[in-house]
Amino acid sequence: MEALHQLSGPVVLGLFLAFFGASLIISLRISKKRENADGYMTGGGKLGFGISAASMTATWIWAASMYASATSGYTYGLSGPIHYGLWGALMILLIYPFGRRIRKVAPRAHTIAEVMFARHGRSSQLLLAGSNVLGSLISLTSNLIAGGALIDLLSPFTFGQGVIAIGAGVLLYTLWAGFRASVLTDFMQVLFMLGAVVIIIPVVFFAAGGPSLFETGAHNLTPQQSSFFSSDAFFNQGAPYIAAVLAYAIGNQTIAQRLFAVREDLIKKTFVTATFGYGATIIGIGMLGVIALYAGIDPMGGDTNNLIPQMAATYLTPALVALFFVMIIGSLSSTADADLTALSSIVMADIYGQNVAGKRNANPRIMVLVGRITMIVAMTAGMYFAGSQLNILDLLVFVGALWGALVFPVIASFYWNRVTNVAFSVSVVAALAVFIPVRFEWIDMVGGVAIGFDVLSTLGIGVVLGLMAFGFFGLRTALVVGIGSTIAAAPFAIGFLHQYAVLSGSLVAYAVSTILCVVLTLASKKERFDFSLIKLRTGDFDPEEDFTGTPPQSAEIDMSSIRK
Repeated sequence: MEALHQLSGPVVLGLFLAFFGASLIISLRISKKRENADGYMTGGGKLGFGISAASMTATWIWAASMYASATSGYTYGLSGPIHYGLWGALMILLIYPFGRRIRKVAPRAHTIAEVMFARHGRSSQLLLAGSNVLGSLISLTSNLIAGGALIDLLSPFTFGQGVIAIGAGVLLYTLWAGFRASVLTDFMQVLFMLGAVVIIIPVVFFAAGGPSLFETGAHNLTPQQSSFFSSDAFFNQGAPYIAAVLAYAIGNQTIAQRLFAVREDLIKKTFVTATFGYGATIIGIGMLGVIALYAGIDPMGGDTNNLIPQMAATYLTPALVALFFVMIIGSLSSTADADLTALSSIVMADIYGQNVAGKRNANPRIMVLVGRITMIVAMTAGMYFAGSQLNILDLLVFVGALWGALVFPVIASFYWNRVTNVAFSVSVVAALAVFIPVRFEWIDMVGGVAIGFDVLSTLGIGVVLGLMAFGFFGLRTALVVGIGSTIAAAPFAIGFLHQYAVLSGSLVAYAVSTILCVVLTLASKKERFDFSLIKLRTGDFDPEEDFTGTPPQSAEIDMSSIRK
């Protein structure tokens, strides 16, 4: 293997100062002496198409997803990045049909958990908020791990120094203006990322051998890695990610925040655009892992998180290494700042705004202070956990599967007026209680136990596909797809699926939460819920002019309905 091209210390410091300095200047120019709490969380809900599409694209083309896609390519061959990027893109696409319904019933909300409080009550809200705190911390940690690996391989600085420098840089510019800083810097960051990908992937491919590499390096692949229709890739990567896409689309606060921020009539246009941008970029960057596999390259230290920076340092010139460095810094910053703003919004709106002070007595200035303190604490925690250097792909699949327990109860709560707080809470907790031992293989999958979990997993297949169909085509089509796919999959899945713990755990979580939510809802005699109450129970905490200069359209709050 060729010698690695590293950047000198002064060059790295210069790139850091240029990138984070420009981000800080943007943040300071839009920050206010008297910060608006709603603008700090969602930008006032009036973002236009360009900045919203760029923000969604940049947020989801994060360093961790780049690294995970390359890991998938290296592990599973050509089909790995396609499974990763294609289903990730589907996740973004699935947001808009459900997103339009969510915005219709809660046009001025800040978090999905806040809407669950208005729909059900405190326990449902805290379940959703708690899962997002965990998910955003894992996401933040993943990005810091990716950044530390980048610094360690491409510069004279260590992994730990890289984690601290990147964490401090992201925190510095995000702290002042919150969500507005995140979305406005995203536009700059997505330009860096897309431009760099167009240049870097072809350069690495031809430097590694070009088209002839697929012949000379074919002996480095197993038969499964050589197959475009690899069953290993599908059951270990593709299928778990298909199950996870709905969970990310519904449960992820970084996505929900952009859903509540974009102008309501631009939701479809924004998320369809981001779908294509994400899919093309992530599949492309994942090919670096495929190239490494064909070239017979072993990840440094046996850590697949090192693959992308290792490929760049091996095949790129120093100038292109600098461009690559900025691309990765931009991708991880765009998502790390989104994680910080997501966490701050949850603590501001769901913990302080609803459960500590109460919406009626919440002080907007204290809310902003709480949000900033949350960012500092979250970044400190992320830096600490990044020291473990966990596998990024494993982290992402775990979070997606974990959120699977929430998907049906959350979606049903926006469409079905009979779903109760008890049905929501019990179904989610029970699904999590089943998911964790299955996912971590604490249960011996033999005999009747294995068959029982396979039956649940098969029902989970029907739930996942049925919910996807419901988003685009409605209830009747969803029932046909869900029942039909369950029946079709049963002969193949029962007696087989328990061998794949990641996939089985996710599907079981879907099945258990759906069955319990439906049964408990049908058993309840509670009055049907009036969805118009959600609009009254959610809204602005700080009814002042937002950063676009547009007066907010906060709904009048009927305090009697909140007390009810």
